[in-house]
Amino acid sequence: MRRLVPTLLALCCSAALAGPAEAASSSDFGLVTARGEFGSTAFTYQPSLVPVGARASVYSLSAPSYGTGVTLVVHGLVPGRDYGAHAHTKPCGPDGAAAGPHYQKRVDPVSPSVDPAYANPSNEIWLDLTTDRFGTGFSTTRVPWQFSGDRRAASVVLHETHTHTHPGHAGTAGARLACLTVPF
Repeated sequence: MRRLVPTLLALCCSAALAGPAEAASSSDFGLVTARGEFGSTAFTYQPSLVPVGARASVYSLSAPSYGTGVTLVVHGLVPGRDYGAHAHTKPCGPDGAAAGPHYQKRVDPVSPSVDPAYANPSNEIWLDLTTDRFGTGFSTTRVPWQFSGDRRAASVVLHETHTHTHPGHAGTAGARLACLTVPF
């Protein structure tokens, strides 16, 4: 699985990257990978739901005519369970709050953001997943934009539930269970 995901991501994105030749610099393209083991190189804040020794990997590809694609793969979580997951603005730390709010392309002037005009899967990176009977799961998403300049996401946080979408609760997914720093 470790080699399969990056290969599939590259194959899926190659069609989007192929096309008319455009003047683009190599800095317009980005490939990021991050891997961690919870309790060691990644943080778990609730080991009953994200056990010590469980693992996560994030793969991200971005290009001008493609936007940004992100894939999350997890192993060793609770079998048959829903998890929310989002890109956050800061690196992980000793508690879930350290990762800051969700990264938003258009930043909601009200924080915490629960307005569906801002807290939605086109303006944020949502990676909700359901684990299989072995505790393995994956999610992939694509947004039509790229990170720019110094304002980038810096982590992926696993949450307690799938993400809500209704006004007043949009973007919420319960407690922060675990975090993997990702150098988007």
